[in-house]
This record gives sequence, C-alpha cells and structure tokens, in this order.
Amino acid sequence: MEQFVPAGRSLSVCRRVCYAAGHFLNDLCASMWFTYLLVYLHSVLGFRSTYAGVLLLIGQIADGVCTPLVGYTSDQTAGILKHGKRKTWHLLGTVCVLLSFPFIFTPCLPCTSSTPQWAQILYFCPFIVVFQFGWAATQISHLSLIPELVTKESAKVELTAYRYAFTVVANITVYAVAWLLFHFQSQHSADHSITGNLGRGDVPLFRTLALIMLGIGALFSLVFHLGTKEHAASSSERDLLIPPSESQELSVRPVFQWKHWLTEPSFYQVAFVYMCTRLIVNLSQTYISVYLTNSLMLPKNFIATIPLVTYISGFVCSLAMKPVTKHIGISMTYLVGLLLVICFATWVFVDHKMRANSIYGAAVVLGAGSATILVMSLSMTATLIGDQTQSGAFVYGSMSLTDKVANGVGVILIQSLRPCRTEACCPDCVWFYRDVMAAVTGVVAVAAAVGLFTIFIWPIRLRKS
Repeated sequence: MEQFVPAGRSLSVCRRVCYAAGHFLNDLCASMWFTYLLVYLHSVLGFRSTYAGVLLLIGQIADGVCTPLVGYTSDQTAGILKHGKRKTWHLLGTVCVLLSFPFIFTPCLPCTSSTPQWAQILYFCPFIVVFQFGWAATQISHLSLIPELVTKESAKVELTAYRYAFTVVANITVYAVAWLLFHFQSQHSADHSITGNLGRGDVPLFRTLALIMLGIGALFSLVFHLGTKEHAASSSERDLLIPPSESQELSVRPVFQWKHWLTEPSFYQVAFVYMCTRLIVNLSQTYISVYLTNSLMLPKNFIATIPLVTYISGFVCSLAMKPVTKHIGISMTYLVGLLLVICFATWVFVDHKMRANSIYGAAVVLGAGSATILVMSLSMTATLIGDQTQSGAFVYGSMSLTDKVANGVGVILIQSLRPCRTEACCPDCVWFYRDVMAAVTGVVAVAAAVGLFTIFIWPIRLRKS
C-alpha cells in the first residue's frame, strides 16, 4: 500500500523529537566508529596503520553495498504487524547493531599474543559487516520517513535539523562520556604512565564506552518506535484528503521507480554534493584524533574535549538553520557552511604550531561549517525526492553508497601514504596528519563548491512531468 501524506501536513514538536530519536543509536556508534576506530586499532591494539585502514575500508564497502540494496528492498516490502515498512527495517537494523557493535571494540576473544594480525582482521570482519548492514538499514529507513511524514520544504528542513541536532547530541554524549572515563582513569590509575598516551591499558575504557553508548541508544530507539507513527492511507482515505483538482494532477504525475532516478541529472548533482559533504564530515572526524595526538602532541584527553567542542558548536549552529534557510535558501546556506570549512582548513594549514587555545577556536569553526553543510545536503536530497516517496529509500541508499565508498577509499589511501612504515610515529607524521586535516576539509570543500555551482545554474528538479 502506498504511503500518503496530505498536503501541508506537519508534525507536533513531540512527534519531531520522537522521530529524531530514531537515529540516536546510529549516531552514537558512528561517532565511535569514525573518531576512535583507527586510534583504537592502531594505538591501543597495536595494528599496523594499513591493517587498521583495511578494516575501516571493509566496513565502508559493506555499508556502501548494503545501503542501495536496503533502500530498494524496503521500497518493495510491506511492514510486519502494522509496524510500517520503514519502521520494520529500522527495528531489524537496530537489533543487528546492538548484537554486533560490542565485539568491534573488544579485542579478539580467541586470539593470543602470537596470533598474527591478518587472522585478527578475519575475526573482526563478520562483526563489522553485520554492524554496517544494521547501520544502513536503520539510516535508510529513518531518512525515508522524512518526505513521508511532512510535505512542506520548510518542514523537511526543520525535521532534518531536528535529526541533526540529535546527531550532535549523540556525538557530544560520546565525547563527554569518553572524557569522564579518561578523567576517571587518570584519577584512579596506580600506573600514571598510561594516562598520557594511548596504549593496551585503554582496552577496558573503549569497551566500557561502547557498552554505555549501546545502552543509551537502545532507549532512544524505543522512544522512536513508540512515538512515531508511520501512516499508510487507504485509497478511500486518499480520496477524502485530496481535493479533486489535485487528485487529477496526481493521476497523471509519473511514479518514479529506481531506474527512473538514474536518468535525472539532478540525482547526480545532489549525489556529488552529498558525497563531498560526507567526506568532509567523516574524514575530519576520523583524523581529528590522530591530528591532535601525533601532529599537535596533545594529551589523549584532548581526543574527547576537542570533538566535544566541535559538536557543541554544530548543535548551536543547527538551531539557526530554519530562519537562515528561509531568508537565503538551502543552496546559499550550504555555501556559507563551505566557507566556514575552508576557513578551518586554512587555519590548520597556516598555523603550524597550533596552541591549545587556537585549536578550540578552529574546532568551533569546523563544527559550525560541518553542521551547516550536512543539514543542507540532506535537505537537498529531501527536495529532490519531493512527492516520490515510494522510491525515496533507493535515493537515500544511493547517496549513502557514494559517501561510504568514497570515505573507505579515502581512508585506505591516506593510511597507505603514511610516511612511517613502523607502528610508531616518526617526525614526518607531524606534517602528514596536519596536511591530511587541511586537505580533507579544504580541497574537498572546493570540489563541493563546484557541485553547488552546477545547482545554482541548473536548480534541483525532475525533468519528467
């Protein structure tokens, strides 16, 4: 049965909050995945940097493959027990995440000190694949609900802003709890040598962090399923809700299937901008920790405090999204975010010996810019889908495919270019990770600006009419 939303339909504040809570578990896990996976595998478990990059690449490829498949399948299937097809896939994904994620931040259980690293990689692979499938199922089903729950463009932007606000809160939660765990460790550890740099002694800390995040995320997922109603209108209800003139218009309006999207130029425009956006957000989040510890030589507690400042800045910025977008539009707001990201890249590249006070200021700029471009890129995708909600999951899945593959390839290229061939960092790493932070934000932001320029010339619209 087709999903239907009457024209102009909006949600109450309570319903918006319940909807936004549905991606909280995913956001908690994604924050740990991108921020701490590389440093956990390399600095805590002692994996070679290339092996750590391979595991992250495997996860990104698995996610990239799953997203369009989940999107296509969820568009074609019905819900279970009146739960709604989107919420059914959301529930399946949540269960997969809860069952697999703890093992990623737990050392190989059957391994010993003599177990080769390639064997440990094989051990982690099944858990990573299941986790990425669950993450994709939750993400795509949650995004697909936006054009089904609301119809006005301003309402879509607002709902996306609520969703991103919860993303920011999730990241703040991860970094705040991580900071508390680091602080607790430094206060109660008898061996004060482990409080400065990351090492094997930090395994319990990351395992505890992962379990706490899963517990919190499971509660928010419950709020989503209890408080969000996925409405499916019957044909008789549809006739009552749509005026005759609009009903005649809908009868001749084309119904897009997945293959129709592949012939739309706007589909590729939005996909490119979305891919660049995710590259900026995810790669900067991935390498901020190694930049802080290896380039700026800051204590390990900074890998919690600096990302925390970044996402607090993003949260504050997200509150201004709706009024700003109403005045200057989605594309111009996205451009403002890009300019902030470029300012951050320039700051990192020029200030070679960034002091603690400076890095806090740079983190504020990065947080505001990242929040702006992420919310606006999702709003562009919702605008592209419009009333073609029956294939919305395929669109979101395809967008996610581009960003997951690009992120995975980006990480493995960066890891393979790392100047040190040993597990320990050499002086060259100081400049290397500084250049990485500047490049993944500044260079990719310029590429995103090119994609945005095409949208200014050829606005987002569907050619079929």
